[in-house]
Amino acid sequence: METALTAHGKGATTVIVEIRSERPDDRVAIREVHVRAFGDADAANLVDLLRERKKASISLVAVAGDKVVGHIMFSPITISQAPEDFRGIGLAPLAVLPEYQNRGIGSQLARAGLDVCVQGSYDVVVVLGHTSYYPRFGFSRAKDFGLDNEYNAADAFMALELKPAALRGVRGLVRYAPEFAEVGV
Repeated sequence: METALTAHGKGATTVIVEIRSERPDDRVAIREVHVRAFGDADAANLVDLLRERKKASISLVAVAGDKVVGHIMFSPITISQAPEDFRGIGLAPLAVLPEYQNRGIGSQLARAGLDVCVQGSYDVVVVLGHTSYYPRFGFSRAKDFGLDNEYNAADAFMALELKPAALRGVRGLVRYAPEFAEVGV
């Protein structure tokens, strides 16, 4: 999925980025993106652990020139009252290097990642994130679908149906991969 994108932001210079699947030689740069974006190693440790344990279902990078400037990952989730064939996935984490933020790169990563989720026949995506950011991609409060989460988050825990009425009859506690709790995220 090699696509050249132009990212714009308020007062920011234009940056041409390519969104593509993570490659093995991107790992050090991906770690740097998360450490610098979040100010600690928690998200970077989570990414490494999910990747190591083969739970990184989707992992995309944004590349400007030859530099990885952003990363997004999706991993499996479970919902306590869902059919056996239900396919849910969680978006976390999403990060962009501080000097590349506010230029639309995170939005491009999110849109590309959601497209890959649709192509992968997932039913729903959940995210625990900023209530002013994720609704632009179609996310809405998961509680309104009857979904709870392990973090006791209300408005910040959101869901996006990738198939019409995918959450009809699906209820209960959403659980992320155990690696999230293991690294304290």
